Amino acid sequence: MSLMKTVVVYESMFGNTRDIARAVAEGLSEWSSVSFADVDGADEHVNADVSLVVAGGPTHAFSMSRSSTRDDALSRGALSATHRGLREWIDDIDLDAPVPLATFDTHVTQKWVPGSASRSAAKEGRRHGFVPVAAESFYVKSTQGPLTPGELDRARTWARGLRAHVRS
Repeated sequence: MSLMKTVVVYESMFGNTRDIARAVAEGLSEWSSVSFADVDGADEHVNADVSLVVAGGPTHAFSMSRSSTRDDALSRGALSATHRGLREWIDDIDLDAPVPLATFDTHVTQKWVPGSASRSAAKEGRRHGFVPVAAESFYVKSTQGPLTPGELDRARTWARGLRAHVRS
């Protein structure tokens, strides 16, 4: 029996979302062959053989980042910011057939902050031919981080559970 193929796509500016994406990939690797790429290098990995795409990014202004919020992150000391974020990646992707999509985001711990990039990505993904199957937020102490203790383990556990949502 061959392993299912999963692609983990992420956008990260301060490194927190990238760290969650790596933990997700570790959890997925227990039951799937995993490709791991940031939004700039992910296109070549999404093809007809993929059983699941897991995509994540930081929550900016209650949703996925935009060019203006990425610029703002850079002015606040972000390690990097790409021209194209998760929003643009979803808009640009060309699917041959529907693909299950699990989404995640990093989000500041204040519970009163509305919106999440994961829910926005799932909604946008549906408009572009994905089939949303799960969405999860992982928490950082502030915009720059660090991750709240236990979030990497929670990301691995969440990823293990995604197997139930994948077509065989």
